[in-house]
Amino acid sequence: MQRVPMAEFEPALKKRLEKLWGTPPNLYRALGNHPALIAAWTDFAKALRHDTHTPRALRELVILRGAQLMHSEYEWAQHLAMARKCGVREAQIKALAKWRASDEFDASEKAALALAEAVTEGHLSDAVYAEVSRHFDHVEFVELAMVAAFYAMVGRMLDALRVPLEPEMRDYAPKLPAK
Repeated sequence: MQRVPMAEFEPALKKRLEKLWGTPPNLYRALGNHPALIAAWTDFAKALRHDTHTPRALRELVILRGAQLMHSEYEWAQHLAMARKCGVREAQIKALAKWRASDEFDASEKAALALAEAVTEGHLSDAVYAEVSRHFDHVEFVELAMVAAFYAMVGRMLDALRVPLEPEMRDYAPKLPAK
């Protein structure tokens, strides 16, 4: 059961959120219980989606892998649609849990997925950093690490607040494997 009510936004924030995202999803409505924090969150999320150097498809793979690791159904369901829209292939989605042994990912995607796992789990080894550095410059490294860290926070907030998945998102596939 959700732990906080779905907030109604003050008019200026509602207009801003609708301009950025359309109808705000349940996560934003739950976070809306603290107007200053949802405003800051929105600015940061917008920067990670639109003011970036790495391909959106690569960032969506990073997000989806983090969702798998955290068993965040909400994050997984929401980002499946985004990943598909920006070009992540179905074969990649199906192979994501076993990406290391899969031919569906190239070397740079595998480096980004290793980074996603390390950041989500809270320990980035020198070996993973070295591999990531072979494929990405410093700007891209910071960006991908920030995406992984931000969406790890998203998954943790979804869990803390027990944000329910929107009814229209409940028929997503493939389903996130149970813990």
